[in-house]
Amino acid sequence: MAHIILIEPDRVLAATYKQGLEASGNSVVMCASAQAAIFAADEKRPDVIVSELQLIGHSGIEFLYEFRSYTEWQTIPVLIHTQVPPAEFSNSWSLLRDELGIHEYMYKPLTSFQQLQRSIAACLNSTIPVSV
Repeated sequence: MAHIILIEPDRVLAATYKQGLEASGNSVVMCASAQAAIFAADEKRPDVIVSELQLIGHSGIEFLYEFRSYTEWQTIPVLIHTQVPPAEFSNSWSLLRDELGIHEYMYKPLTSFQQLQRSIAACLNSTIPVSV
């Protein structure tokens, strides 16, 4: 069983994902904000983070910089699952991957729940080294 932190400000979408991921045997904590995710990670170290970039209060990128500043969280795989089109980060992929340890960038309108589940499983089977 994997412990997943799901950072998703859309409560309906988050509840749907949580239900599906828990049905697959995972433990899921839903967080609507970056600060809530930091508190959740402090309580129980996650195996993987799934995060939207458009968050309340802080951006997903700000969250990742803070998250990666903690030594014990530098190797936790992170999936970006967002409404932000990938073209907006095409020139920054090396930053996202190398500095922030992004395992995969998924565009919500083109990603099925099954693809999300497969990506989470892939994250759990490999850790990308992060240089922060």
